[in-house]
Amino acid sequence: MPEPTSRDRAVPNLPSRDLDATEAFYGGLGFERAFRDEGWMILRRGEVALEFFPFPGLDPATSSHRCTIRVADVDELASAVAAAGVPVRETGFPRLHEVRLQDWGLRAGHLLDPDGNLLTLIEEPGT
Repeated sequence: MPEPTSRDRAVPNLPSRDLDATEAFYGGLGFERAFRDEGWMILRRGEVALEFFPFPGLDPATSSHRCTIRVADVDELASAVAAAGVPVRETGFPRLHEVRLQDWGLRAGHLLDPDGNLLTLIEEPGT
């Protein structure tokens, strides 16, 4: 098996009904454009990267797209989400489910973006 390098990674590919709207939403959370053309967009926030592809017919209510973001300070990320105006609520898009200690032992919260993508925000222990 080859030795891993700092360039080895997996990056989620998430659908977007409108790349402009997606870029504006995630820009409010501190993500910046790393690449964009008519068929692909990469946004970064520090070492976290999210990639988006156009999916104009996506129904947010039936989307099953998801990813996990593991960070050293999940409270900082959740605070940035809340400061951007994403409401804490149980329904609707976008929405935030507050960070709390989960039954499986880690602190985590959930962000559902305007396209119904579920991002689980997890505090990575020991980082």
